[in-house]
Amino acid sequence: VVKHHIAHGGVSRYDKIKHYHQVFLGIQISDKELELWCDRFSELVVQQVIDAPFVKGAEQAILEMGKKYSLFIISGTPQVEMDYIVIKLGLKSSFKAVCGSPKKKEKWSKELMDKYRFHPREVVFVGDAKTDFDAADFCRMHFVLRSHEENEAQFSSINCKKIKDLSELAEAIIPFNAPRR
Repeated sequence: VVKHHIAHGGVSRYDKIKHYHQVFLGIQISDKELELWCDRFSELVVQQVIDAPFVKGAEQAILEMGKKYSLFIISGTPQVEMDYIVIKLGLKSSFKAVCGSPKKKEKWSKELMDKYRFHPREVVFVGDAKTDFDAADFCRMHFVLRSHEENEAQFSSINCKKIKDLSELAEAIIPFNAPRR
């Protein structure tokens, strides 16, 4: 389960929990049971996410870059939780939109590009999961990987800009000509 979870970062917990029951336990769970498991997962992690330290440079990058660029969050985390987390962290005003599951990242990316009339080559998707890269690739956006121990092997053969933390982000996106606010 842990290997699958790491290899499929950014995938909705609804998809993962259903998959784990089917593949590892041989059980088909009902929508009601799935909802109960997802609620339990939420109870276990939301406050931990809020209490966790920021990735190095993340808070500063969000606050500073949010003044110059249109920032968005696209996450596999459920929409309601993402909204709550961003508010609790005091970052709501830095983002033009916060987008969570059940809608997939590719669909959110396309919708935001269309809604705000962004040209793909002006947009930079920053992420750390294969689903982030796939969404950027689907929409022909630039991609910057925040690499870490859990994703290095998965991205070893993928040619993209790679940074260790978000203190490097402002410099990493300069060549991409992202549209300003």
